[in-house]
Amino acid sequence: MRRKILIFLFVLGLTSVGGLFLLWGPGGILSWGPHSEDATVLIEKGSTLSTTAHELAQRGTLLYPWSFMAAVLLSGNKGALKAGEYLIPAHARPLDIVRILVSGKVIVHQVTIPEGMTVSQIVGVVKDLPHLVGEVIRIPEEGTLLPETYRYVYGDSREKIMSHMRRAMKSALEQVWESRKEESPIKTPEELVILASIVEKETGIATERPQVAAVFLNRLKRGMKLQSDPTVIYGITLGEKPLGRLLTFNDLKHESAYNTYLIPALPPKPIACPGRKSLEAVMKPAPTEDYYFVADGTGGHAFSPTYGQHLENIKEWRKVQKKGGI
Repeated sequence: MRRKILIFLFVLGLTSVGGLFLLWGPGGILSWGPHSEDATVLIEKGSTLSTTAHELAQRGTLLYPWSFMAAVLLSGNKGALKAGEYLIPAHARPLDIVRILVSGKVIVHQVTIPEGMTVSQIVGVVKDLPHLVGEVIRIPEEGTLLPETYRYVYGDSREKIMSHMRRAMKSALEQVWESRKEESPIKTPEELVILASIVEKETGIATERPQVAAVFLNRLKRGMKLQSDPTVIYGITLGEKPLGRLLTFNDLKHESAYNTYLIPALPPKPIACPGRKSLEAVMKPAPTEDYYFVADGTGGHAFSPTYGQHLENIKEWRKVQKKGGI
């Protein structure tokens, strides 16, 4: 009887030691991980428990693959792991990693599309995003994508994020259009986007947008040509690439449906993708009688109600150009 008791105690002791080693031994379920920095781990769809454990070990987040597999089985989470891209904190324990992969809280990426980009440029940005899959199947119409910051996760499709941009522009346009006043020369949402795209390309200063919009709206009311340089550039490049040089006098004579030095109206389509603020500027322009503006040498523009004053502003701008070697 005594011998049986001793054998039982010996086996119990071995079991206890084994249990302690499994939990707190080197690489154990509750022991701190070997990695000293946060690590990014990608768990592909269809990965087995063994494949996942070895991927984690290869990324340096585990000392031994078995500790993760044991943590999964003992915690009752077999079959509950979710595929995706995860951030594993430094020194995370195997059981901590199991909880992260069960939670499904994958890494969220974001991309910011600057205001005034053309559709061609935006598509180029989306094509270069490394975490997306698939191709851009259909190139959207110019002006139909809203410049904004978009969030996505590994494995999202490029078509999905393009669809988000289209829906965002549609929503923004509908909201801004509601503030239109009857006296506005802008008669359709399409015209709103066209003029907003010109405003967007004319100034990078947010506070100037309502004033630039007012100039163009005043001109439309009087049947004057808009004479916007960005429209000339778009007529030459069609938004596919930068002009790469200064605009010349001969460029202003370039035959194009977009050249507002030649056509007495809005171009047929937008010349870029305007942001919400430019859309709002067209619907709520500054209360001004200005019909002209020219660069003032500070990054902004000098506005004027008469052509005579405009010529004086041009003289001042040429002085700045000459002084700065522009």
